[in-house]
Amino acid sequence: MYFNKTIQNILIVFSLLFLVIACKDDEDTQEGIIPNVYVNFFLQPDGIDFIPVGNWKYYDYEGYRGVLIYRIDQFNFNAFERTCPYDPEEEDAIVEVDLSGILLIDSCCMSQYSILDGMPAGGPSNLPLKQYFTDYDGTTLQVYNSP
Repeated sequence: MYFNKTIQNILIVFSLLFLVIACKDDEDTQEGIIPNVYVNFFLQPDGIDFIPVGNWKYYDYEGYRGVLIYRIDQFNFNAFERTCPYDPEEEDAIVEVDLSGILLIDSCCMSQYSILDGMPAGGPSNLPLKQYFTDYDGTTLQVYNSP
């Protein structure tokens, strides 16, 4: 009898664990998927498209709802999709650089992301910003989404 009660308690614990994990997965899947669009454009960041080190520039006609390019140092850039991954179906879910210059914020859900790596820094989103590849040869910057 004692043996059966122990097995019953173990089964209850595993069932509760399963429910907790299943609920966590449901929460994560509430965040939408940003549609893949073809991205492949070129800039001259030291010429007509000048972006000083530590600064950024929006390219609203690229990506799904725009691309933000952040210049890390003389030779390195980050390029992020401006669509917030928390609710990408919301038309106004677009991240913008805040006054500090180090966070990207979606004014719809108030999710915050680091401009350095696109990782969540506050708000409801658990997903990082979609990031594009960048190649810089010292003259021309290529931003693209397939290697």
